[in-house]
Amino acid sequence: MTASRSTLTPEQIVSAVADMLGSDHFDTDETALREASVDRFKKYSAAHGMYDGPFPSVIAYPRTAQEVADVLRFANDNLIAVVPRTGRTATEGGLETVVADSIVLDGSRMNAIVSINPVDMMATVECGVPLQVLEDQLRTQGLTTGHSPQSKPLAQYGGLTATRSIGQFSTLYGGIEDMVVGLEAVFPDGTISRIKNVPRRAAGPDIRHIVIGNEGALCYITEVTIKVFKYQPENNKFYGFLLDDFGKGVDALRELITSGYRPSICRVYSPEDARQHFSHFANDKNVVVLMAEGPAPLAEATAVAIEEVFASRPHERVDSALIENWFNQLNWDQRSIDAEKATMIADAHLGYTTEVSIDWSRVNDLYEAVMTRVRRNFPHASDLTLLGAHSSHSYQTGTNLYFVYDYDIRCEPRDEITEYHEPINAIIVGEALRLGGSMVHHHGIGKYRAAWTETEHGSAYPILQKLKTAFDPNGIMNPGTIFPLQG
Repeated sequence: MTASRSTLTPEQIVSAVADMLGSDHFDTDETALREASVDRFKKYSAAHGMYDGPFPSVIAYPRTAQEVADVLRFANDNLIAVVPRTGRTATEGGLETVVADSIVLDGSRMNAIVSINPVDMMATVECGVPLQVLEDQLRTQGLTTGHSPQSKPLAQYGGLTATRSIGQFSTLYGGIEDMVVGLEAVFPDGTISRIKNVPRRAAGPDIRHIVIGNEGALCYITEVTIKVFKYQPENNKFYGFLLDDFGKGVDALRELITSGYRPSICRVYSPEDARQHFSHFANDKNVVVLMAEGPAPLAEATAVAIEEVFASRPHERVDSALIENWFNQLNWDQRSIDAEKATMIADAHLGYTTEVSIDWSRVNDLYEAVMTRVRRNFPHASDLTLLGAHSSHSYQTGTNLYFVYDYDIRCEPRDEITEYHEPINAIIVGEALRLGGSMVHHHGIGKYRAAWTETEHGSAYPILQKLKTAFDPNGIMNPGTIFPLQG
C-alpha cells in the first residue's frame, strides 16, 4: 500500500487539531515528537538520543470517541497519516512514524473505567485505562482480568486489544481475543461502530476480529468490554522441574495440555534462557515452570496431573517458593525500563526477543533449526552472550517459542538494528514460516515483520488486503504496519 501524502503544512495540521481538541490536548514539543517517532524496537538508538525521523507534526490527546472521529475524519479528508497509540509498550515498530507530519493519536487520556458488572462478569473500559489500574480495582471486589503480560504496569487497553496481546496466565484464561466481549471503534471516515456485548452469537462472521489485532491499520479502538473472573490466589500452587532435554520438557507440556489440563503458567526454558532467570538453581538444565490455580478442586486436580506427568520423567524438583518468588518479580515497569536503558548505554549490550508459534510435532525442529542457523549464519555470532528460547503459551494443537538473544554491540548505535536485531529476527521468522508456523505469536506484525505478511497468510492474504481497501482506502491508518509500504 502507498502512504498517503497531505498538501497541508505542519502548522495547518496543528492548528486544525487545536481547534478540534483545545489548547491543552495536543503537544508539539520537539523532544516529545522525536520520541513519538519510534517504539521499543529502536530502544538502543533511542537511548542514545538518535532519532532519524520522519517525525510527526503533532501528538493529539482526544478525550471522547467523537473527538477521535473528528481527528480521523480531518486526517482522512486531507490525506494525513495517523499513528494510533495508548500505553506505548509496542516492540515491533508499530508506533513508528514512517510518514512525515503524521498525527500521533494518543488515547491515554480516555482513561475511565466505565463499569464493572460482577453479575454478568464483565468490565468496560476506555482505551487509555492501564491494565494494572483495572486489575487493582477488580481485586478489591474479588475479581481479576486473568490478563498479565510483562507490560502490565504500563500497557493500556486500546493497545492490548489492537495487538492481540497475551498474558502469562494464557493457558488458563486465553489471550485478549478470548477476553474481549464487545468494543467500540472509530474508522477513518469518522464512523463510530459499537460491537455489542453478548456471550456468543452466530449472526455471521465474528466481526470483533476485524478490530482485535488490527494494530491501528484499520481503525481506532476507543472502548473495550472484557470478561472478568473470580480471583482465588489462596489456591495457587507453584511447580518447578529441571530436565536434561528441551524437547522432553515440551513433550511434558504437550501431554499435560492435550489431556485437558490448563495450568495458568505453563513454561519450559532452554538452559541458556533459564540461566538469566534461574541462575541460583538451574545448573545448566532446562527449567519447567507451572502454576495451578482456580477453585480449590480444579487447582488440586491440575496439581495432581502435574505430579503424574513428571513422575514418569527423570527430573529434579525445584522448591515451589523459588518459583513463586521468580514470578512475583517478572513484570517490568518504567523503573525497569530506565534501568535497562542505563545498562545498555554503559555496557553497549542489549537483549531482544522474537516470538513465533508452531505445532507440537515441529517445536523441537524449530528450536534446533534456529539455534543452528543463528550460530552458523549470523555474521556477528561471536558477539552473542545469550541465545535461547522458552515456550510460555500452549494450546491443544501446539505452543509458542519465545527466542531470546543478547549481544555485545560493536558498531555505531544507529547501526545496531541492521547489524544485529534484524538479521536474527529474520532467521527466526524464516524458520518458523518454513516449518509451517506463524511468524508472530503475540507482539503483532508492526512495521518490522510486515515484509512477511503475505507469506504468513498465503492464499488468504487477499482477504486481509480487502479489509484495508474497504476500511482505509486512503491509506492513512498507521502506514507500513501489517501492510508493507510500496515505493
